[in-house]
Amino acid sequence: MSVLTEDLQKKLEEAIVTEGVVTVEQLEAARQKASTEGKTVIEYLVDEKLLSDEMLTKQIAAASSVPYVNLSEAQIDTKVLDLLSVEIAERYMAVPLGEMNKRLAVAMLDANNVQAVDFLSNKIQRPLKVYMASEAGIRNVLGQYHTDLEGGVSEAVKTVTQEDQAAKDASLGDGKDIKTLVQDSPISRALSTILEYAVRSRASDIHIEPLETALKIRCRIDGVLREVMKLPKSIEPALISRIKILSNLKIDEHRIPQDGQFAVHVADKDVDLRIAISPVVWGEQVVIRLLDKSGSSFKLEEMGYAGRALRAIRKGIKKPNGMILTSGPTGSGKSTSLYALVQEIFDDSINIVTLEDPVEYKMSGVNQIQVNAEVGLTFASGLRSILRQDPNVVMVGEIRDAETANLAVQASLTGHLVFSTLHTNSAAGVLPRLLDMGIEPFLIASTVNTVIGQRLVRRIAEKNQLYQSNELETKSIQETVGMLLPKDQASMAQVSEDIGYKTLPLATQNTYTLVKGIDNPKTPGGYKGRLGLYEVMDVSETIQSLIVKHATSAEIQRQAVAEGMVTMRQDGYLKALQCTTTVEEVNRVAANMA
Repeated sequence: MSVLTEDLQKKLEEAIVTEGVVTVEQLEAARQKASTEGKTVIEYLVDEKLLSDEMLTKQIAAASSVPYVNLSEAQIDTKVLDLLSVEIAERYMAVPLGEMNKRLAVAMLDANNVQAVDFLSNKIQRPLKVYMASEAGIRNVLGQYHTDLEGGVSEAVKTVTQEDQAAKDASLGDGKDIKTLVQDSPISRALSTILEYAVRSRASDIHIEPLETALKIRCRIDGVLREVMKLPKSIEPALISRIKILSNLKIDEHRIPQDGQFAVHVADKDVDLRIAISPVVWGEQVVIRLLDKSGSSFKLEEMGYAGRALRAIRKGIKKPNGMILTSGPTGSGKSTSLYALVQEIFDDSINIVTLEDPVEYKMSGVNQIQVNAEVGLTFASGLRSILRQDPNVVMVGEIRDAETANLAVQASLTGHLVFSTLHTNSAAGVLPRLLDMGIEPFLIASTVNTVIGQRLVRRIAEKNQLYQSNELETKSIQETVGMLLPKDQASMAQVSEDIGYKTLPLATQNTYTLVKGIDNPKTPGGYKGRLGLYEVMDVSETIQSLIVKHATSAEIQRQAVAEGMVTMRQDGYLKALQCTTTVEEVNRVAANMA
């Protein structure tokens, strides 16, 4: 953003009132509050999200008589990016837009800085046509400099000729900057390019899979694996060895699985990498899990909890003791839900201790313990130690065995509130799973307060297309959530408040407004990001009785639904009716759920 002079600020204030961004009354109220906080009125409006960064940039450009361009969703051709080196682009926060009448069109963050414009023009020895863009828009384009995988690894493919090339590289410690990795060797540059591509693409995992004649690289983006490239088979030993060196693993061990970790700084983010290497038929498979350490804000509402589910969770965590359990497959967001629960109840008056493998996000004021099986610090042994530390709330990353389950139950019986996760298909499946672990049914009934079942679906991107449901979709919606939707206009407000979604349609409609994505390189399939589908089961007295009688998960599920639980599939259809995801996506993830 440009430096705002007094004159420019006055022009901005007049412009945002004229444009209807804020009213005169809102501007005056903001001015008074800004004064007490030692801010300008513009800074205050931005901080309070009354004025977006994009809108502010547009108004500054107009007031400065500089053309404005919105680059927040722009995709710039690689040939255009080559017109300005990445080093200069990053230094001056300036990105190329193309050639125009023998001049280079450039978007800059501070287009009003005449000296910077002249200096940049002299630096690249070309006249410029300058536009103004927001910081987010500039960074969006800067990120596109680093997404050419083929180009980034081509040198390594040409250079690496021996299988032990990476093994001969000097080892690097954890936490090295990505640029340090790049400088070491061709194979290091190839690896760092893959990592950088994954981070900038919002990937959660990288899969390096050996085939008979090639090495396949896949990234899991928004929960879906996509092949991003194939490398020659000859590069496999060097690449795998390099990963082992960085992870402090044995480079000469190819017979047994190995787990490790290291960290990098890339795309202005500190990223922890969890490495899992396994021997397969054609070599060694590597799965790299990426954990963005910058993510630290967890709010239940923003994650997709609403209505009955949200009320059930808050009822459960208000109890002084007992267990709150989350369930779902790997990568369904269970740990994130636990962090959100911890943040929900965080208070200086209580002692919260966590036991995790790994510690994915560091939370200020929470005592977090990293499991280390090599030195005997397991979930079970760690939990025993925690209970001697006078905790009020204990978070156990995962209940993996009967010993940990028994300790968690005992902790909840002795006045502690316990959060943990299990791998089951549904919320109802958690209770029989504990029975399988040898926990007595009367103990389960008396300790478990609330159970959460969850899945993740892809969130529809901002650029999308609305349409009316066809006959099959309408029938499916009515069969799945018809009993939850309002029957008439008179009941709409009450039902909306109960379910937690504002714009619910009537159950009897012939068609429903749905959404589909618009496919483009930045949002494959029209999706960007993910949100949760949840079912939250409050363990009532009736469900406790079923547990004691060794009821099946299906019986417990039916009782929970009869008591008002919204299932994951129903929650997904409700979110589809809110146009935050699609019916197809819900069916992909939760088709087999009730």
